[in-house]
Amino acid sequence: MIPVDVLEMSKSAYKRADRVADQLRIEVADILAKKSKDPRLQCVTVTNVEVTSDLRLARVYVTLLGPQDDEPGIMKALKSAAGFVRSEIGRRLELRYTPEIKFWRDSSGPRAERILKILDTLPSPTKEDMDSVHELSPNVSEGQ
Repeated sequence: MIPVDVLEMSKSAYKRADRVADQLRIEVADILAKKSKDPRLQCVTVTNVEVTSDLRLARVYVTLLGPQDDEPGIMKALKSAAGFVRSEIGRRLELRYTPEIKFWRDSSGPRAERILKILDTLPSPTKEDMDSVHELSPNVSEGQ
């Protein structure tokens, strides 16, 4: 039998808003891929969803695959599809209130690419550098 304090901890550690956000991410991605009639929305990937604690507003973060030329047009298409997406969510999920859907451009992808490029420009560690690291922390093995 599971102790009561473990159950209480798991409930508080993973809030309902987080569970709803996870489900919304899956459903919105499915709706955009399979139900949307706008061909511009086929190149959209849902990366994250944040839901307010009262479950009334959902921020859906998206990245755009392919050329970035039509980004304003795609974001406009997402904005106009928000009502359709919300109505589909209302049919699929059993929530008292269907959250209002707001689409946001996810900028973490280009930021991560920029960081990787910076890291690639750094010089590789030499054998002497690695030896000095092992001298400072002798518990670290070669394979780790």
